[in-house]
Amino acid sequence: MAKFKLVGYAKESYDELMHKVSWPTWSELQNSAIVVSIASLIIALIVFLMDFSFDHLLQLFYKNF
Repeated sequence: MAKFKLVGYAKESYDELMHKVSWPTWSELQNSAIVVSIASLIIALIVFLMDFSFDHLLQLFYKNF
């Protein structure tokens, strides 16, 4: 009984992925990858600057005590 449910699930999943999902075109995929890469670089730069500034602030703070 469970085997038939698994086969039905696999068939329905295949049908949904092949006929109901709208897949992006190659150019849309490239544009999205570029946007994600740029956003990741910006966020990484912000995190680096925060880490760098807090490190120096804490070093100054601990030198005084």
